[in-house]
Amino acid sequence: MEELIAKRYIKALKSDFDLETVQNISSIFDALADSFKDDKFVSIIVNPEVKAQDKSKILLEAVRPANSDKVNNLIKLLVENKRVDIIPAIAKELKKDIASTTKTYEGVIYSDSDIDAEIIDALGKGLSKKFDSTISFSFVKNDFNGIKVEVDGLGIEINFSKDRINSQIIDHIIKAI
Repeated sequence: MEELIAKRYIKALKSDFDLETVQNISSIFDALADSFKDDKFVSIIVNPEVKAQDKSKILLEAVRPANSDKVNNLIKLLVENKRVDIIPAIAKELKKDIASTTKTYEGVIYSDSDIDAEIIDALGKGLSKKFDSTISFSFVKNDFNGIKVEVDGLGIEINFSKDRINSQIIDHIIKAI
């Protein structure tokens, strides 16, 4: 539900600004969304006893570097409509929208073993050609027994599990016998 509301606000932003300005606004909303990870900040912003005017002052101070009346008006509108809690959704949807507009996506590769940077780059280049986009990957070492590749913006998820491959080989040998 929050995503749908956030998309309406983003549509209004995009109609008034060029891509570079929207990217700058996105970085501001990312910083605001990071503030929502702080419990103290959230307790103040969602507290019904804190006046809307005070909430507005706090958020306007945070977006002052944007130096934009339209961003300030957006913040005031969010406070007025009691939709301050969708700021993280706006930040997330802005990132998605910018990625789809510029066809630049970030993906994650998960594995339990280290993967060479050249292989990561080659995988990014290969998928970039296939999807006619620019895809870059970051590597996260975890306990996944194999390799898992995710690109959220494109809805791509590829995984090769060592356990699954071993079981498929065994099944194939059993069928052959």
